[in-house]
Amino acid sequence: MVKLETIISLAKRRGFVFQSSEIYGGLNGCWDFGQLGVEMLRNIKELWWRSMTYRKDIEGIDASILMHPRTWDASGHTSKFSDPMIDNKTSKARYRADNLIEDYIDTLKRKGKNDLAYEIETKLNSAEEPLDYYKIIIDYKIPDPISGTCDWTEVRNFNLMFKTFIGPVEDQSSVVYLRPESAQGIFVNFKNVLDSSRQKIPFGIAQIGKAFRNEINTKNFLFRTREFEQMEMQYFIKPGTEIEWFEYWKEERMKWFVNCGIKAERLNFKKHEKLAHYANYAIDIEYEFPFGWGEIEGIHSRTDFDLSNHQQFSGKKLEYFDAVTNERYIPYVIETSGGVTRSFMAFLCDAYDEEDIQNEDGKIEKRVVLRLHPLIAPITAAVFPLVNKEGMPEYAEKLFLDLQKIIRVRYDSSGAIGRRYRRQDEVGTPYCITVDGQTLQDNTVTVRDRDSMYQIRINADNLKQFFLEKLTGYTF
Repeated sequence: MVKLETIISLAKRRGFVFQSSEIYGGLNGCWDFGQLGVEMLRNIKELWWRSMTYRKDIEGIDASILMHPRTWDASGHTSKFSDPMIDNKTSKARYRADNLIEDYIDTLKRKGKNDLAYEIETKLNSAEEPLDYYKIIIDYKIPDPISGTCDWTEVRNFNLMFKTFIGPVEDQSSVVYLRPESAQGIFVNFKNVLDSSRQKIPFGIAQIGKAFRNEINTKNFLFRTREFEQMEMQYFIKPGTEIEWFEYWKEERMKWFVNCGIKAERLNFKKHEKLAHYANYAIDIEYEFPFGWGEIEGIHSRTDFDLSNHQQFSGKKLEYFDAVTNERYIPYVIETSGGVTRSFMAFLCDAYDEEDIQNEDGKIEKRVVLRLHPLIAPITAAVFPLVNKEGMPEYAEKLFLDLQKIIRVRYDSSGAIGRRYRRQDEVGTPYCITVDGQTLQDNTVTVRDRDSMYQIRINADNLKQFFLEKLTGYTF
């Protein structure tokens, strides 16, 4: 499996992802998407948006990042959205207490101490934070990974929301929060969308948007960050039908990742043993990253927790009236919540490949290739003149300008043709088009496939139809 350091190096070298504010030393847990990264990110979001909203039963919205502070009282974020934090007095390092215990359990398993690992894991799964976490850490003498000491502070809860102020006066009455999730923007707009769209239960509301969490520890590149983007859909259903719809959306979301090119063997479902306060069923779709299995999307049955609480805190009726059965009820909700940046990272890791090939001189060299789905790849095609003379550059530039009206395309005339192929392979470009001497005679060009490296000749006038057929033959 590819190393995480290799992915990070490629991401920076080729313009996918940069450290935020790097010239000032960087800002921990924040990342900037470069010229290729932003295109790939947009493609992922577009595929998700099409799969979710290009159907009759789901509407899309884009809610504000800043919301009325009572929103977070109703959702439970002001009272329950916190992580158990512990500090080591010797190293001054700070950890999430549950993560510290989990990492220690993994260490024990690697050392073959499975009985002790199972004993601690059983206590962790039944723990009531934060006091039980502290007792586990002290009782089992769990050391600091940095200093090796057990010189720990008490465990204390740390609220993850970023706080700011609205208006000119910074006092308690002007406190607002950067949203820690995008779901609440959907719930508070449930009635607006229901009334204006004339939808009937069951139906969903989808949204893509930024969220912010003041994580204690950010780690593993894009996996845990303080600023991230979510692709969320809340599906409103009749109470009592939640198992049926939970199973439906669980399978639909797994299918989407596979259809987008991720290898099925690197995906699995992980059932939640401990449920969130709002859920009665929950499962994660996990991807096998270089550092291990990690969640890329969660599917939750949220019952009527959110709408009931918002109805209570706002005083506004959020019931649904079923004209067929003459019933009034507060809908239950099935949530699909995926991380855009985590999905981006999964697609990048899964697509990375290395292979030995024979170059133009007959020597064996390593080819690095990103086998990205053509609709996710940041560049769809690259256009090359074989040589920079005899009218080939002029023809190639004209072709480039014509194709960029319909697809994302690059022009490259620098270096040997083999080297240009390698550059495009490394950034995942599915097709390379070469203009050569024959092109000027019969208007045909060479089209090379990234994965097979097989080449065919096509009349340049047919290229638009070629890409139309290649890029519209996918279903999601």
